[in-house]
Amino acid sequence: MSPGFDLPDFPWDSLADAKALAKAHPDGFVDLSVGSPADPVASSARAALAAASDAHGYPATAGTGELRKAIVSAAARDFDLAVSDVLPVIGAKEAIAWLPLLLGAREGDTVVIPRLAYPTYEVAARLARAEAVRADHPDELPPLAKPPVLWFLNSPANPHGAVASPALLTEILAWTRANGTTLVSDECYLRFAWEGEAVSALHPSVAGDEPVGVIAVHSLSKIANLAGYRAGYIAGDSAVVRDLLGLRRHAGMIVPDPVQAAVAAALHDVVELDAQRERYLARRQALRPALEQAGFRVDHSEGGLYLWATREEPAEATVGWFAERGVLVAPGSFYGPDGERHVRVALTATDEDIAAVVRRLRSVSAADGLAR
Repeated sequence: MSPGFDLPDFPWDSLADAKALAKAHPDGFVDLSVGSPADPVASSARAALAAASDAHGYPATAGTGELRKAIVSAAARDFDLAVSDVLPVIGAKEAIAWLPLLLGAREGDTVVIPRLAYPTYEVAARLARAEAVRADHPDELPPLAKPPVLWFLNSPANPHGAVASPALLTEILAWTRANGTTLVSDECYLRFAWEGEAVSALHPSVAGDEPVGVIAVHSLSKIANLAGYRAGYIAGDSAVVRDLLGLRRHAGMIVPDPVQAAVAAALHDVVELDAQRERYLARRQALRPALEQAGFRVDHSEGGLYLWATREEPAEATVGWFAERGVLVAPGSFYGPDGERHVRVALTATDEDIAAVVRRLRSVSAADGLAR
């Protein structure tokens, strides 16, 4: 794909035919294949962005004092965390993609990614010319010549929405600490736990008094609809955050000042953050029973912004079934071999589009939905 890098094709490019079929539906096209927010940016964040638009000087890689205070405050308020070492990043995807390389992974090294994983984890390993190994527990690891450099963990998980228990997080962190592996906990959906409790890997019940050997990655894309702003942050182990700060300063990987101001405002606007959570919850409560009525089984999906659905057939066939009804979904095969009989159905669409999908699904009886 790119000179010197063995990168896969961009998965969503393979949906062109299904998308064309879905777009031909007489009642309109609904795209539930991606996680791009459909709701507006809060006025508080937009006003802060505009007020900071006279950004003639270089921004601070470490973040403004206002932004750092906002991150620390939000972490305490939302996740019961007492973090002190934080670093803004240009979106969580950018941070994840470059973490193995920045933290020393090279050819001959390994990076652990979830068995079902957002594609960027594998891309991150390949950018460092390391090997990606899929595992959700230390017992699933194959024999390795040396310990992995990084272990990527995602809870609530994309694509399937499973929430890792504190016991599992503690067990994985104990293993990574014992083996000198950095645990990277992708917690972009931590605000969206619908069933049970989602706990940060930085929480004292998991990490103890100090978050040694673990960092968490957070995003504003979903919680505040700032996907277009490219805004996120890293928190955790002081030594790791300090190293990343030095590397990112050299590389010019800096969040622009107006975006930093918008992120600080968004993190403080808890009323809007809670309202956005309720929007997604309402969409989930409408879409999940409609899928089940149409003959689908929804697995996991305890958290996050997707429903992990199956009709016990190849994912591509299910994608086609949805496309015939004007709806585009993502095949589970995008996320690893374990997803070959599931599809990922996103909640990141307008209320009107979700309602349209629900109507189309309800027009299908359970028997019709299971027909091949």
